[in-house]
Amino acid sequence: MTSQDQVVEALMKPDAYEEDPGHVELIQTHISFVFLTSIFVYKVKKPVNFGFLDFTTIEKRRFFCEKELLLNRRLCGDMYIEVTPINKAKTIKIKGEGKTVEYALKMKRMPQDKIMTKLLEENQVDEKLIDQLAKLIAEFHSKAETSKTISEVGSLATVKKNWEENFEQTLDYIGKTVSNSDFALIQKRIELFMKKNKALFDKRTAEGKVRDCHGDIHSGNIFVTDRIYIFDAIEFNERFRFSDVAADMSFLAMDLDFRGKTALSNFFVEKYVKYSGDEELRKLLAFYKCYRAYVRGKVVGFKLNDPDVCEKEKKEAKKEAKAYFKLAAAYVKKL
Repeated sequence: MTSQDQVVEALMKPDAYEEDPGHVELIQTHISFVFLTSIFVYKVKKPVNFGFLDFTTIEKRRFFCEKELLLNRRLCGDMYIEVTPINKAKTIKIKGEGKTVEYALKMKRMPQDKIMTKLLEENQVDEKLIDQLAKLIAEFHSKAETSKTISEVGSLATVKKNWEENFEQTLDYIGKTVSNSDFALIQKRIELFMKKNKALFDKRTAEGKVRDCHGDIHSGNIFVTDRIYIFDAIEFNERFRFSDVAADMSFLAMDLDFRGKTALSNFFVEKYVKYSGDEELRKLLAFYKCYRAYVRGKVVGFKLNDPDVCEKEKKEAKKEAKAYFKLAAAYVKKL
């Protein structure tokens, strides 16, 4: 049986590709191996199960590759190309001969210096770009699918479930990435807010504010080239994607706060409200910003237990996760 380690090792070599890949660079997330070649990007899902996602079989990885392709074409169009088999005969090769041992999502490579996170670091993000983003996201939300099923999946019951899962999956990290006092404060205030505002959550669900959103809109998932590409929508769990539009846009607002761009964050909120006409979302902004910061803290913290992550990266991840949890605690004090 071919292990994924063998697939990763093979994809680091030029002869595994149909085209001349040039220098192959590997980037890892907690759920993917991402191979950057000179023209394309190949994303291979790790065989992991975190409860909220399950990529443990090759059939599941293929299914979610295809789902990811479909979902991301909504905001990225030509960037997402195809799902491609990785086969093994004598050697392991993309679209090669022999048995299919893995699948990769093939994408067009974008210039890494055009990722919004880098542009923010270089102070190249201005109000004009934020205005364009707000308009693009508001239009995307207005066209995003909504239905009885989507509303049910994205209702307050699911919001509660997501928070319960967050708290449960952070227990091992108390004292490491989140302090005991911050954990207790966030849990207490979040539960109280959901209890007090049940009517507001139910009203927004009834009014079709729960839609098939993107689920992961932050600067690390935005390229600014000849157009804006918002990529890497969540494909692996509908309860993270079927959400109130306020939860979706709050991610970018939180991300801008996290990167010290509070003025741009506030401007983004104002412009989104203007384009969407959704004044009511202001009542949920701190709640969903807290949720987004908490999830980032949790997910970044997962690297501490990942055997594929080196010690230096783990040290950086610990520092970053701590900062996200501190931000989550700051938001929750506003509720």
